[in-house]
Amino acid sequence: MTVTLDELWAADPADAWRRAGFRVDADGVCRVGTVAVRLLGRDRGRGMVGWSLRGLPAGVPGDLDGIPTSRAGMHRAETSRAEHPNGVTGIDHVVLMSPHLQRTQAALAAVGLDPRRTRDAALGGAPVRQVFYRVGEVILEVVGAPDTSGDGPSTLWGITYTVADIDATAAFFGEHTAPVKDAVQPGRRITTVRNRELGMSVRTAMISTPYPLGP
Repeated sequence: MTVTLDELWAADPADAWRRAGFRVDADGVCRVGTVAVRLLGRDRGRGMVGWSLRGLPAGVPGDLDGIPTSRAGMHRAETSRAEHPNGVTGIDHVVLMSPHLQRTQAALAAVGLDPRRTRDAALGGAPVRQVFYRVGEVILEVVGAPDTSGDGPSTLWGITYTVADIDATAAFFGEHTAPVKDAVQPGRRITTVRNRELGMSVRTAMISTPYPLGP
């Protein structure tokens, strides 16, 4: 059974996301593509504080490698895709930071998630390994040190959204974004949103739509 991302839980107020150009319904839910981002308010902490996954096997505990996790029903009622004033059309990837990469990979394998690709890189001069999973239309990017391990839970670190027009999105945010630059992915461009200036605790980036594959 395929495991897919159903919801992300964010400890942010809905008004902050509305100011950032996201459409949020009266229940504090921001629908981005097939994923619902549930905005829980600042009294729940900071950043992303949990998620809901569809297709999990029965008996999975209430956390996945330390991340609060709920098991979604098999079917979500069909809803039209929300149009966001900031130009967001979907979630490209969610970053999960792991203090113990092998442990996290084992936890994901136990619920039926297999890695699609691995990439070695550097972060702040230190080696890191990125392990990529597919959870529905969203990519889960797991990041950790390849040769060292630590205690503590994994955490959901940030969201990168796909946008229809990266230059228009950067213009929408104005001084609240970094300059648009080439992304690691060939042919794509990316900008980082200064989320704290907008009252958001979730780390946020915007990336251009992938080029369509040829015939």
